[in-house]
Amino acid sequence: MTDEKVFIQELLNPKTQNTAFQKLVSNYQKPLYNHIRNIVLNHDDAHDVLQNTFIKVFRYLNKFKGDSKLFSWVYRIATNEALTFLSQKAKLNGITSEALQNKTIENLEADAFFDGNEIQLKLQKAIVTLPEKQQLVFKMKYFEELKYEEIADILGTSVGALKASYHHAVKKIEAHVTSN
Repeated sequence: MTDEKVFIQELLNPKTQNTAFQKLVSNYQKPLYNHIRNIVLNHDDAHDVLQNTFIKVFRYLNKFKGDSKLFSWVYRIATNEALTFLSQKAKLNGITSEALQNKTIENLEADAFFDGNEIQLKLQKAIVTLPEKQQLVFKMKYFEELKYEEIADILGTSVGALKASYHHAVKKIEAHVTSN
């Protein structure tokens, strides 16, 4: 039996669940925060989404079938939570998701947790111009250095489609950065 299967059994067993879940949080907290932060951009929002992600993971552990890796399942939940958060935040502010992202980019410069320079800001502004799927694929591949197979599991799509999305995203970003 693989380590992951043993760990999943520990997560599902009421006697070992709390300890196993603490281990899951410990192992996933930092990479998940970075993943979520890449999507929502704002530090405080990323923390809120991270908390919601762990709550959902805990709540739905019993529904995890093992069809995908635990990593992919947790990241899929985090991705969906981040996208839902952005959609709800835009709706609350009465603006489109694109307008919300542009506003967030403008606020990045004042964010004490953003350690990027002018080039990073330019890159973020270029990424915002991409369709949502291309943004996700680009961020997961470029910033998080995930493999196409991992991204495919998380997003539930084919590797070929991801490679095409990434290629188009890179071309659009290059065009945006060089024209501004």
